[in-house]
Amino acid sequence: MYEASKSTTLVDRERLNAVIEPVVHVHGAELVDIELKNEAGWILRVFVEKAGASAEKLSTKDAAVNLELCSNIARDLSPALDAADPIPHRYNLEVSSPGVERPLKKPADFVRFAGEKAKLKLKNAIAGQKVLVGVLGSVNDGVLDVVDGGRTYNVPLEDVLSARLVFEFGPPSKPHSAGGKKKRKS
Repeated sequence: MYEASKSTTLVDRERLNAVIEPVVHVHGAELVDIELKNEAGWILRVFVEKAGASAEKLSTKDAAVNLELCSNIARDLSPALDAADPIPHRYNLEVSSPGVERPLKKPADFVRFAGEKAKLKLKNAIAGQKVLVGVLGSVNDGVLDVVDGGRTYNVPLEDVLSARLVFEFGPPSKPHSAGGKKKRKS
């Protein structure tokens, strides 16, 4: 079951989800997160990704969320939200990708992104830490294994307040030759 961000507390999350999720699915996408925030005016942000996109393929052209997909979802979602009226005030709608540091909301997200680095904020400290950054392991009986610095932590999913992938830049690529003539020393 998808769980909306805490910022949507002023509205009925289930009702909001019931309007948004079917529209997103019609477009071959999955709902990742919803945010409703007041930033000099209310903004409803809907984060989506293509359905079935694996962790390895998230950055490929076939799995990437593009502007056309976002605009098509927004075009169909706007009248659906207007008809259901789940938000009691004016707002602007934004539909986008969750980005490379996407949130992990459902237990299935932790399974799907096993082997990836993530940052977890916890309700209860584990080994004196309320924040863990490590590689996601397996999930068994509601307990996630997180490997950090060679040590494995067993984290009950119910203790995870928030989690998101951590993007790390790779090593810099070699500079490319300009392809011009080489200068001779005189």
